[in-house]
Amino acid sequence: MRTDAKVVHLKAAPEQKPTSPAGRLPVALISVRDKAAQQLRLALQTLFDNADDSLFEIADRATSNAEQNAFFEAMRELRMKRRSIERGFLQQIFESFSRLNQYEIGRPAESEASFESLALVQNDELEESVAVDTMVTKVMNRATQPLSHLTTRMNALVSRKLEDKSNPLGPQQLCEFFLEACRCLSVDIKVKLIILKLFERYVLTDLDQLYAESNQTLVVAGVLPELQSTPPRRPQARTGHAPAGNSAPGTHATDSARQADEGYQEAFSTLHALLSELRGSALPARNVPSDAIPISSNDLMRLLSHMQTRAPQQIDDFDLQAQLEQLLHRVSAKSGKSRVVDEDVINLVSMLFEFILDDRTLPDSLKALIGRLQIPVLKVAVLDKTFFSRGSHPARRLLNEIASASMGWGDQDEAQRDSLYQKIEQVVSRLLNDFVDDPAIFSELLADFLAFTGDERRRSELLEQRTRDAEEGRAKAEMARQEVEHALNQRLLGKTLPEVVVRLLQEAWSKVLLLTCLKYGTQSEQWQAALATMDDLIWSVTPHDDPSSRARLLDVVPSLLKNLREGLVSAAFDPFSTSDFFTQLEALHVQTLQQFAPKPAEALSPKEDSTSTGEQPTEQVEDASAPAMVEVVEEIVLLAPGESREEEPEVDLEANDDALTAVDNLRVGSWVEFQEDEEHKLRCKLAAIIKPTGKYIFVNRTGMKVLEKTRMGLAIEFRRGAIRLLNDALLFDRALESVIGNLRSLKNNSR
Repeated sequence: MRTDAKVVHLKAAPEQKPTSPAGRLPVALISVRDKAAQQLRLALQTLFDNADDSLFEIADRATSNAEQNAFFEAMRELRMKRRSIERGFLQQIFESFSRLNQYEIGRPAESEASFESLALVQNDELEESVAVDTMVTKVMNRATQPLSHLTTRMNALVSRKLEDKSNPLGPQQLCEFFLEACRCLSVDIKVKLIILKLFERYVLTDLDQLYAESNQTLVVAGVLPELQSTPPRRPQARTGHAPAGNSAPGTHATDSARQADEGYQEAFSTLHALLSELRGSALPARNVPSDAIPISSNDLMRLLSHMQTRAPQQIDDFDLQAQLEQLLHRVSAKSGKSRVVDEDVINLVSMLFEFILDDRTLPDSLKALIGRLQIPVLKVAVLDKTFFSRGSHPARRLLNEIASASMGWGDQDEAQRDSLYQKIEQVVSRLLNDFVDDPAIFSELLADFLAFTGDERRRSELLEQRTRDAEEGRAKAEMARQEVEHALNQRLLGKTLPEVVVRLLQEAWSKVLLLTCLKYGTQSEQWQAALATMDDLIWSVTPHDDPSSRARLLDVVPSLLKNLREGLVSAAFDPFSTSDFFTQLEALHVQTLQQFAPKPAEALSPKEDSTSTGEQPTEQVEDASAPAMVEVVEEIVLLAPGESREEEPEVDLEANDDALTAVDNLRVGSWVEFQEDEEHKLRCKLAAIIKPTGKYIFVNRTGMKVLEKTRMGLAIEFRRGAIRLLNDALLFDRALESVIGNLRSLKNNSR
């Protein structure tokens, strides 16, 4: 029988180990997990916000240029990989919770450590291990009871046996999760130990409170309320350094603030020195009259505010320095005295925005909005020189958050109706209209923008998770269909059978097999029983010559019909079609049984009969009641409604081909830009890699699926240059890094 589907060669699917899905967690435990993940995520963000400051201070005290450059390089790498580390850390926490209701079968016992094995541990790993042990010990010394109670309560809810050491929220596990997430960092052990110290300061310090809140959540849910825990100690205010011995209250905080401010001023001084060295060589020299009077900061702020209220909507041709020079010239003409402004801050801000407006990661339509922030940012830099060196500065964070939220925004989106565009426009308008000289407005707008993006992110993550679940379900169904196809083709291909039986198996029984495979798997008794029913049906309509087959047929048919009927009912197959199939099957089985009946004795031989009647022998006329027979010559292909199977592109690529390497380097969460044609680009995020089918699923910023590619299909796109990876490192930090790098290059070239 021929079908409309294209013939493909089917091979038996390799045997796969049945994977046990993660056990469902109780609602109370999900609540504990989500609240803890939120607290840890915020603590980790605080860590990274302060990492730049800490590393900069240490780099400033470096004894050599090489050591200082090593710390600057570490700062750069930490900024670039920050989001990857945050995602990896939280992902491991969620995965660890998902395994709580799974049994570990056949896991080998861990061998005891020996002096020989300890001798093989590298010095760096040993230092790392000692640091982690010290951190864990400190937490256990102050939080043993609440952690123990939390572990006991969790043991009452999950199937796996937990200990404090293996508790996903325990200090040991959290340190291991963080170390694993930091494996991507290629930094010196000194830097890694500093990062671990920051992890202790900003994440592990508040574990007492986390355990108390987690225990309270479980108590409210009725889990072992009789366990009484002492309330956690009040956490001390965090400072930039560990508290000194017996210093008076407030002394250390003041010292830390003073030292930090000195570090920030020195950071700006370094940039100022670079600009001074380059002025007159790589940078144009200033033509300053001998009687010029430096303009005060207050006067400069008034000039900038004047420019801010008259800033154009389009910033393509806007030259901040030229506009400021014109204003200064007018002021000088009115007063009769030449006025001059320190251009270093203006130069730095102009260079930063030049990078931002040239950055390919930002959508063009949003660059115009962000570019209008140049004057407000310049005013912040004039008021507060720490703006250039403090990663947690509200103005810097606001720029970074706007850029991060804009990552998935496409130029083809309808700007006027898009909530993100409207929110960014609202932030820009508020700064241009309301910001005079109080930088607190940036903190207010940052908090408001974070609340907005938090809501958007939660909605997109929910839709993204639904997309992943749907794709995994689709992949599972596809694998099941292939199993059913293999079973059908193994039994039907090349055989000639009654057409009704072939249709019954392909159109109806395939659905029974599919449901059985999805529900129970191919190793189950139910699957084997469904295959046996199919085998019995095929045997029952196949001609047999041996007399013993009659007895077997009489024995098989009743149970066969019963199994067929029950299977079709369970698959909710059309009852009218079912009735028609069974009517035709009954006729087939009756005819088969009649083949075994003894033939009546003939009175005359054919020769005598033809002679007596005077008729010539004729060919035997085919029985009109014989069933229609078909030969299955094409492999059966089962497709879901609306589905079509596209053949993999026939491209022969080496295993180490750069395009395949680029595909393999893609990670879930990576943002890419597809060049669909000359005019249209599609920005999307890799949401999932479906391993059974090898499909790469991409979603837009709302979490909706927009693209599906195979590994080879992506490799082809990489080879023709149609895919570009988007850099998700912090925008302002990349801009500052680029400016500093350019200044250093100019300095080296001018020597």
